[in-house]
Amino acid sequence: MLSVRRLDRIRALIPRITTFIGLLLALGMFQESVQAREATSPSSLKKLSIEELLDVEITSVSKRPERLSAAASAIQVITQEDIRRSGATSLPQALRLASNLEVAQIDSRQWAISARGFANTTANKLLVLIDGRTVYTPLYAGVFWDAQDVLLEDVDRIEVISGPGATLWGANAVNGVINITTKRAGDTPGALVTALGGDQLHSSGGLRYGGTQSNFQYRVYGKYSDWNHTVLPNGANAEDAWHMAQGGFRLDGEVSSRDALTVQGDLYQGRIAQPMFNDISISGANLIGRWMRTVSATSGIQLQFYADRTHRRIPGTFGEDLATYDVDFQHRLSGGAAHDIVWGLSYRVTDDSIENTPVLAFLPAHITRQWFGTFAQDEIALIGDLLHATLGAKLEHNPYTGFEFEPSIRLSWRIGERNTLWSAASRAVRSPSRVDGELYAPGSPPFTLLQGNPNFRPEKLVAYELGYRVQVHQQLSASLSTFYDDYSDLRSTELVNPPAPFPFYLGNGLIARSYGAELAADYAMMPAWHLHAGYTELRSHLERRHGGTDTALGSGEAHDPEHFFSLRSSFEFLDHCEFDAMFRHVDRIANQDLPSYGELDLRLAWQPVTNLELAVVGENLLHAQHAEFGAVTNSLSSTRKEIERSVYGKVSWRF
Repeated sequence: MLSVRRLDRIRALIPRITTFIGLLLALGMFQESVQAREATSPSSLKKLSIEELLDVEITSVSKRPERLSAAASAIQVITQEDIRRSGATSLPQALRLASNLEVAQIDSRQWAISARGFANTTANKLLVLIDGRTVYTPLYAGVFWDAQDVLLEDVDRIEVISGPGATLWGANAVNGVINITTKRAGDTPGALVTALGGDQLHSSGGLRYGGTQSNFQYRVYGKYSDWNHTVLPNGANAEDAWHMAQGGFRLDGEVSSRDALTVQGDLYQGRIAQPMFNDISISGANLIGRWMRTVSATSGIQLQFYADRTHRRIPGTFGEDLATYDVDFQHRLSGGAAHDIVWGLSYRVTDDSIENTPVLAFLPAHITRQWFGTFAQDEIALIGDLLHATLGAKLEHNPYTGFEFEPSIRLSWRIGERNTLWSAASRAVRSPSRVDGELYAPGSPPFTLLQGNPNFRPEKLVAYELGYRVQVHQQLSASLSTFYDDYSDLRSTELVNPPAPFPFYLGNGLIARSYGAELAADYAMMPAWHLHAGYTELRSHLERRHGGTDTALGSGEAHDPEHFFSLRSSFEFLDHCEFDAMFRHVDRIANQDLPSYGELDLRLAWQPVTNLELAVVGENLLHAQHAEFGAVTNSLSSTRKEIERSVYGKVSWRF
């Protein structure tokens, strides 16, 4: 029999389901009388063949367009079609589609996302960009995922690199780079309306309109989301429901036959519940300007500027107002038939103001700091198109430890038309953040529990990679990436006066070695049925440097499964019907006492008329509730959150 709690949830859903069905019927009848405009219907979106997938242009590996099949890097590309057919409702959910990433949901809004290890609530070795804007916070060198949002229908592709990218992207591109690129305004004409409703995602909606004015194309959008709470292991309400609203615009145009201009911006505001205190509030705005000039067929320059302001207030803990201003210049040129050179300059300034509390403080509370750097990279054709070497380095200055040098060398060998063997050796650093040097966590007076270290050094990585990418035949392609990573000066918690159990300070007392492999394959069983499989194995070992006092051996820095596997299926049947499935299995996380789990997501979609799509999505269907991250003491007192099974309906209408 159904529990009273489950019956109450079903009764609460009845008005939403009724409203949702009524909306679908109204939209369906109205659509029959609407003349289709330039917008493309979901079912007619381009389905890429295996060959076309390998020919997708990417830019994250070398900061210039190149084919995915020839890239000397462990990279996967998430396309718009992948996102649409996954049923993802947020950027972190969309990132589950990259099998070279670890993606774990912590609660209703927080995620632990990393590549090649060091997954944590404050993961700090992965660089994330949205349309060229770096979204990491200098507070802890990670990403506040609850503040990163876009209209998913506007995403063109997400390029996911596992492995260092510091030579081009700088400090914090240690274990990987996520580069999210949205569509040009000219690719989104007409109007789009989306509406969702269900149990975990109570309601969500989006509206976009694009058009042309003179030599410019534009679009504007708005969206909102209302998320339900997660639960504790005993089934109690975790009191972490949250609401988010965001809007923005994009403008693309040709200023002259050689010059192109892009201006875009976003504005957002959200509120997040928390037990015993008032709601957490987050808000922010950003503005990006990008000018691109074609100098010749083999040369071009780009100048980008962005401003980003964020506000976060957690009652009872801390508050922060952060302003970031960034300028980036890049020049690509050809150095004869054998050289393709790209170089650039960058400058960033941040103004950070913290509202200190008796629970958490940063000293000083207000700081203004600057970063600047330069990089250069040359791709050399050693033997025609068969063997290429890429040499590069970045020299970057941070306000904590001065200059850091981050070189790399990559070799790419084309074996036939559709086979690439590549290798790489790289050095990367994770620059200190405010947490590392300025944190102050007071205990009962006159004691201090934890404090930062003004002499904290950058965390360092020397990485070695070897990979192979092959198209076996027209229906099957595969890639294998192997790696060995050597870390030094990793963050540790050291005793100030051993053997006294407290206070602690943050030091550089850990070293680590990790190795593993990432395997991915795409198989078109038939034109209407595609499969994608991914498997990652990760082995890592952390230990203290001589004289270190960190007894946890990095257990606060890394919470990683040794194996994770995913399988996606995309199938089309009848007329304008789609059935999609994704199964994932994640190994246990030993230092969190978190057992392994498997989960299944399903999506059924139907296009009854032109430009109207109806879909039903079920997520986490194998368990009523399950945990993906976090330690547990016992089932009664644990604060570890668990994710519930959920179902939602969605309508997408283009006109």
